[in-house]
Amino acid sequence: MSSASPPVDRRRWLALAVVMTASFMDLVDVTIVNIAMPSIQRDIGASFSVLQWLSEGYALAFAIGLITGGRLGDIYGRKKMFLLGMGGFTLASMLCGVVSDPQLLVAARVLQGLMAAVMVPQVLSIIHVTFPAHERGKVFGMFGAIVGLGAVSGPLLGALLTQWNLFGLEWRPIFLINLPVGIAGLILGRRFIIESKAPQAMRLDLVGVALASAGLLMLLFPLTQGREHDWPLWGFVSMAGAVPVLAAFVAYERYKSRKDGSPLVELSLFRVKSFAAGIGVQLIFGISSGIFFLVWTLYMQIGLGWSALRAGLTGIPFSVAVSVAAGVSVQQLVPRFGRKVLQAGALVMAAGVLTYIWEADRYGAGIASWQMALPLTVMGLGMGLIVAPITDAVLSEVPREHAGSASGLINTTQQLGNALGLGLVSVAFFSVVDAADPRRTAVADIFADAFTHAMWWVAGGLALLFVLMFLLPKRPRNEQSAAGEAEAPADAAKVPAAIG
Repeated sequence: MSSASPPVDRRRWLALAVVMTASFMDLVDVTIVNIAMPSIQRDIGASFSVLQWLSEGYALAFAIGLITGGRLGDIYGRKKMFLLGMGGFTLASMLCGVVSDPQLLVAARVLQGLMAAVMVPQVLSIIHVTFPAHERGKVFGMFGAIVGLGAVSGPLLGALLTQWNLFGLEWRPIFLINLPVGIAGLILGRRFIIESKAPQAMRLDLVGVALASAGLLMLLFPLTQGREHDWPLWGFVSMAGAVPVLAAFVAYERYKSRKDGSPLVELSLFRVKSFAAGIGVQLIFGISSGIFFLVWTLYMQIGLGWSALRAGLTGIPFSVAVSVAAGVSVQQLVPRFGRKVLQAGALVMAAGVLTYIWEADRYGAGIASWQMALPLTVMGLGMGLIVAPITDAVLSEVPREHAGSASGLINTTQQLGNALGLGLVSVAFFSVVDAADPRRTAVADIFADAFTHAMWWVAGGLALLFVLMFLLPKRPRNEQSAAGEAEAPADAAKVPAAIG
């Protein structure tokens, strides 16, 4: 490609270091917050709904902005949008680290998510135009390794920074650590990243973004806040009103497609049965993951009273198992067994969930970290069998000319599922906590009951996942599509979405 840097130009490796650092920063920020939530709650008096919004607000803003962020780079320049996103993400991180008001902290997290949606989509595009074709395979392999490292190190880094209480700042260093990294990235990125644009970029669909945002907020806000207000009437009215708003979004997308061919969502993709089923798989998988990761943290730290460091170390078997299984699934299992690997992943993960439920019931407040290692390892193996090959399975029958739009929609859907799962924690977990009497039941037992109740929701989601996977193609594609080079890292790029 003419816009790629020549192989002899060593600056391209510095550009790669910058964009990979940005990806690592985003991935860590997704996973680092959960482990610090109890410390945040104690320090600024945050309610449980605020804790939900700290993750949910980021995920929702990131999901809604992803496709638009990619188009902004195509239209105005990927380097320009990357630097804008990184600068905004760094500023939002600073705000997260200095505010003391819970609502302002949520607003700063939403801003972080929006800025990540501007920054992250540019990374693979910058790599594509910076490196010649014969180097991209190696570069995408490095990118996948960084993705895995970010997913694994986020919870542990969050635990260490919280436990160390640097300068008496409690949880705040988990955000403030982004400042020197972001500033260095801006300086180096401005110097070493080359500018590029798409020759024929799609137009922005701001009306579509507004309708999708309004519909999802009308659904998620009362779902998250309703519990603290004893489920008021306005909440049910808002959730019911989300249906016509989202229907209007679909109608407008059809109109936009006919008008200029630049809808936010390419609805014609859903005529491909395997893709429509795959979007359902991503949504349910995101919901199940969103529920698990939040309630798991609350169970260990608030229910069992464990420190952030102990909770972070307890999760290491899970992270390692995900990484190992992900590599094996793509390289060895999927080429031989196809769709059955994904279905086996759902069943294995469900087995881990059921084992966890049994252990939480059996050992109660006396459960130890080593006793959690078995269910977490089994769950991690199951998740690893799913997250790496799922994108290729969903894209297998999508027309080549729509591969880019389909890939973006897959990642967006999983982020939306994650946000929905975080919202459903109010029903799956906190409804049990609210119904218990702390004067008669120990806090550890209350949270253990709530955890097992929420885990049954996760198990149900995995069962539905297994059934939906029958609609996926039996075998992955045998040949790369025209957009194959851009799709290659997509499998790795979605690992943190699942883990976060």
